[in-house]
Amino acid sequence: MNRRTAVAGALALTTGLALTACSSDSAPRLEVSGAFMPQPVSDMAAGFLLVKNSGGATDRLTSVTSALSDHVSIHETVNRTMRMVSSFEVPAGGELDLERGGSHIMFTDLKKQPKQGETVSVELHFEKADPITVDIPVKETTYDPTKR
Repeated sequence: MNRRTAVAGALALTTGLALTACSSDSAPRLEVSGAFMPQPVSDMAAGFLLVKNSGGATDRLTSVTSALSDHVSIHETVNRTMRMVSSFEVPAGGELDLERGGSHIMFTDLKKQPKQGETVSVELHFEKADPITVDIPVKETTYDPTKR
């Protein structure tokens, strides 16, 4: 076998492997779990959940919408200071944890006050994946799953 044939064969094999890696495994595969909202005590509320990405590509949570409020945003908390952000990364093979004391969904100017035992429907919007609708259960005001 001459050198050109060997190089061409190696390139063909490499291209085939690269195309195989770009199959559906390289798309984000998102799943949401652990959602909850502490019962609000004012016209603001926070939502928490876990987004797992079992796919091979990173995605971004870019926004959240809900009939509960026309003003839903995503916030991060760093050194006890909360600030609105435009998106959160959901890493390939990783997760985005929106949790008490950290990053979260913020609802302001609530249209109604949800009560413990009810659910609040939200739609999570991503850069790549289709939107995901989540029914968030409303828990007691002091609910913290890490302390159970």
